[in-house]
Amino acid sequence: MAAAPKPNALVWLLLSVVVIALDQWSKAWVLAALPEYTAVPVIDGFWNWYRTYNTGAAFSFLANAGGWQIWFFSLLAVGISGLLAFWLSRTARHDWRQALPYALVIGGAVGNVIDRLVHGHVVDFIQWHWRGHYWPAFNIADCAVVGGAIGIAVFGLLEGKRTPKGS
Repeated sequence: MAAAPKPNALVWLLLSVVVIALDQWSKAWVLAALPEYTAVPVIDGFWNWYRTYNTGAAFSFLANAGGWQIWFFSLLAVGISGLLAFWLSRTARHDWRQALPYALVIGGAVGNVIDRLVHGHVVDFIQWHWRGHYWPAFNIADCAVVGGAIGIAVFGLLEGKRTPKGS
């Protein structure tokens, strides 16, 4: 009798759906409630709501490339998300160190793809600053992608340290 297959981690895609929903809800609020390019202080001297748009990638990379970059970054995000979903299908459901970061990256990537396809740009609105130094504006999808990427790197390094040296 063959052993029953172990449940895979595709259920973690529900977290991706939550990230997408929070991201799109927050952007709908921003588009309805915040003025463009106007700082609205949340914590004076540190945090503003600041509605802006990004047609490129991180830090506005290729923002003025003429439009092709919207399709390039959308296809790249869909491809990476597909690969991560495939890896989730090969990951044990209980392995949260691998599943959680993958799900976060997928949710964030898809959230920004939706923006690119619907609006032609990504809506950013969180602005942090300190003593005249401003971090580029970002959004919830960006937080999920960065958090997931950090998780992949950190848990990957920790996993490598747990492997016996003889293996």
